[in-house]
Amino acid sequence: MANFAKPDVPRFSVDVYQNEYLPEGGREVNAIVTVTATGGGTIGKGPGAAAAGRRPSAAVAVMVDCSGSMDYPPTKMRHARDATAAAVDTLRDGTHFAVIGGTHVATEVYPGGGRLAVAGPATREEAKRALRRLSAGGGTAIGTWLRLADRLLASADVTLRHGVLLTDGRNEHESPDDLRAALDACAGRFTCDARGVGTDWEVKEVTAIASALLGTADIVADPAGLAADFTRMMETAMGKEVADVALRVWTPVGTAIRFVKQVAPAVEDLTGRRTEAGPRAGDYPTGSWGDESRDYHLCVEVPPAGLGREMLAARVSLVVPGPDGTAQNLGAQGLVRAVWTDDMTASTAISPQVAHYTGQAELAQVIKQGLDLRKVGDFDGATAKLGRAVQLASASGNADTAKLLAKVVDVVDAATGTVRLKTRVAEADEMTLETRSTKTVRVKK
Repeated sequence: MANFAKPDVPRFSVDVYQNEYLPEGGREVNAIVTVTATGGGTIGKGPGAAAAGRRPSAAVAVMVDCSGSMDYPPTKMRHARDATAAAVDTLRDGTHFAVIGGTHVATEVYPGGGRLAVAGPATREEAKRALRRLSAGGGTAIGTWLRLADRLLASADVTLRHGVLLTDGRNEHESPDDLRAALDACAGRFTCDARGVGTDWEVKEVTAIASALLGTADIVADPAGLAADFTRMMETAMGKEVADVALRVWTPVGTAIRFVKQVAPAVEDLTGRRTEAGPRAGDYPTGSWGDESRDYHLCVEVPPAGLGREMLAARVSLVVPGPDGTAQNLGAQGLVRAVWTDDMTASTAISPQVAHYTGQAELAQVIKQGLDLRKVGDFDGATAKLGRAVQLASASGNADTAKLLAKVVDVVDAATGTVRLKTRVAEADEMTLETRSTKTVRVKK
């Protein structure tokens, strides 16, 4: 089993990229905020850390779809069992864990009794024996799986709580409102990665689960790829060091935040998730962190000022919940500035970072719009949107997305976005493009 320990507690840094210059009367300030955590591993004392000299304590719940459709073909259920066993093998010693079987109800597969097991050689073998008894039958009510995972994860006194959810079908045995209520209840309590296997599941359901619970979503079109995917997911989960990190944005009197979006490694709009954090400050959740770097796009509206004036438009810092429930600062901050000038060259220049991620956000949007239009038979509209997507992917160097687009459209001229819709598109290719549409490429700084 891999050893995920590294020498020190993660250290966070914040870098701000912007063009601070505005023309006379200008009010909109845009900045890309890069947050980086480095040097993670063995946790020492400090906010968000476990006891000195220990890895962070963690609890994981694996939710496996056991509905009747998992028997078609029969190898799908076998691959799901093998993937879950691989995930269990990847758990580091001391991690609390449970396996849940999901149908129209949620069942405790292992260890049972409303509790969690603690990972070690004996419990891993017990869990894998329990997995052999998994069989397919019944419906799909994902909200019940999530609520059981929440109850089990909440029973452990740990630093990090994480879920892994696998489904192969649509959430047909509960209402969309029931699923939304479950997601609302679980948000902020644990993070969750969601995977759809095969091609009979609903992309928007799976991506909504991952979005609400600050995890990742992806397709595993061939069930044979599940074990490798589950292993990678669990390795990433075991590499997390600090939970519940929030981006705290303070703005002065007279300013207003237009939006806060994560823009790398994927686009995620955080604007509506703000929680107030004192006078003129708000916290935006970012989930759990290991050794990694993410980019955020902050757009602030400032009051107009005269030429030559300058002001602090926003201050960005990072906080985690402290032992007493109050927020503790992680010691990194970045400043967003506004300076009014009559230098037209300075005030009309667009920061390369802002321009890049504005394009990446548009890329994600037009892919989704294009695929939706294609599904309802508006082929002209779909061609226009997906052509724009090809143009943006080409210009930004997003080669992975460009390859996925090329399976849905024939590219005549990438630079101008001239494309033709393919007459026949494999369902797996279309679903892969939709599921991965929010994944971005980092700007070259």
